[in-house]
Amino acid sequence: MAKDQSFDVVSQVDMQEVDNAVQQATKEIAQRYDLKDTKSTIALDRAASAITLSAPSDFVLTQVKDVLVTKLVRRTIDIKAVGWGKVESASGGSVRTVGQVVNGIDAEIARKINKDVRDQKLKVKVQIEGDKVRVSSASRDELQAVIAFLKAEDYGIPLQFTNYR
Repeated sequence: MAKDQSFDVVSQVDMQEVDNAVQQATKEIAQRYDLKDTKSTIALDRAASAITLSAPSDFVLTQVKDVLVTKLVRRTIDIKAVGWGKVESASGGSVRTVGQVVNGIDAEIARKINKDVRDQKLKVKVQIEGDKVRVSSASRDELQAVIAFLKAEDYGIPLQFTNYR
């Protein structure tokens, strides 16, 4: 009997790269003429995987967010990896928004991936294991077809394929 091949579908973000992007964006905000004295801030909470942006107005907040997104893209972090909350009022007439950095695949998306792969009628086994999805098969060609299919789909989060063996 042939040994099964497998790979894991995960959604992970390198928090060190996010930290570097936040530091670069903070530095740019402090130096840019139009944002210098606006008292805009970017704070990263590594424990909660959250980025908090605050600014005196909606317009300035969108500029600060654009600066941060530019830095994230330059550090090869997918924009879909950060889910932005709604803009809320803060003290002193300022506004704030929180961006949640995605780490892991939540159960609902994992079930959707599982269902979509099974609907392809390929000879593969799909298992949900915590915050990742393991796909295994006797044929590497089947696994590569699953990878190609998942790359073409959009689940709202960036997907990586690891432990291909």
